[in-house]
Amino acid sequence: MFTGIIEEVGIINNIKKGAKSAILTLACSKILEDLKLGDSVATNGVCLTVTAISNASFSADVMNETLLKSSLGSLNSGSRVNLERAMPVNGRFGGHIVSGHIDGTGKIVSIKKDDIAIWYTIKTSPGIMQYIIEKGSIVIDGISLTIAKITHDSFSVSVIPYTAKYTTLSEKKIGCFVNLENDIIGKYIEKFTQNSNGINKELLIKNGF
Repeated sequence: MFTGIIEEVGIINNIKKGAKSAILTLACSKILEDLKLGDSVATNGVCLTVTAISNASFSADVMNETLLKSSLGSLNSGSRVNLERAMPVNGRFGGHIVSGHIDGTGKIVSIKKDDIAIWYTIKTSPGIMQYIIEKGSIVIDGISLTIAKITHDSFSVSVIPYTAKYTTLSEKKIGCFVNLENDIIGKYIEKFTQNSNGINKELLIKNGF
């Protein structure tokens, strides 16, 4: 489990590609302080398992499903990525509950300055848009952000200078694709309310809700 608060920006040193998979080696420093084999690291929002560690990098396997659902397959050696270790039990939820399981990707269609802030507008699929609400949470390349505006096929976030500076958002341009993860709570609520044996409107009314 993650929070969407980026710890550092790493650099992909090497990509070893298989027929339908890849092994990424990422240069970093801060997250190596207590990293162990088998640990989870959110890499541009994608939960990856650490398979090797050196004094300046770690490696992780990326399977076909992950390459298909995320933008990791479009990265190259030298690409910069947002990194976050799994949240410790005694940590703070500075962002929101993030699983690291990507729902899909979106395309940046607008970037506009607004005094100190930067507005990013992202177009995405109906399957992702159905879980997006104004003032709700979204994860963009691993970054926990608040949705400020929505249309039928896009949403916008307003980013403060600190977030832009210490993540890869400041490097994004119109046309770039980003990984997206919807708020997991909304997805669970939908599942429960659609299950006839679970929570539904009639049950909530019966119990005074």
